[in-house]
Amino acid sequence: MRVYVPLTLSGLAEAYKTGELGAGPLLAYAVTPALREWYLSDDIEELEYAALNRAALASLRLLAADAGAVRRRVVVAVDVADGAGVADPDRALDPAALGEVQVAGTVRLAKAAAVHVDSDDAVEDVTAAVDALAAADAGDDDAQFVVDGAEDHELLWFATQEIPNLVGLGG
Repeated sequence: MRVYVPLTLSGLAEAYKTGELGAGPLLAYAVTPALREWYLSDDIEELEYAALNRAALASLRLLAADAGAVRRRVVVAVDVADGAGVADPDRALDPAALGEVQVAGTVRLAKAAAVHVDSDDAVEDVTAAVDALAAADAGDDDAQFVVDGAEDHELLWFATQEIPNLVGLGG
């Protein structure tokens, strides 16, 4: 099962240092029944892209909680055992929880398939989205438009071997 774990660059650096994305339960995003119903597609690549985008939004929320974090969204795609990511049935109808799963146990960075990170070109829009997030959550349509602007930037794909360079530890 492929899950998408939202992080920040500092969170990725910590994962690289410890070899773990975190001990469970770990918040991640995956192709869940609710996501399938919402997205209305049977194409697994499209559904996984939707889960990746949900994780990117969660990464934006992590950035909003950390004023010192570099304003680039980070999502790590990880392969875990089938059924390891479990959706909360009490949140199944909550639009904010679409694709959300909890992964029990420790998730090793070695299980990562890829890392997705914003380009430098996205920093300005991601910063604006972080600043507008609270107002968007409160129902401000203009602020929501700014938050949606971050989604106009595709996350770039990186191999796991590139993590040291992404977090400034490369040579």
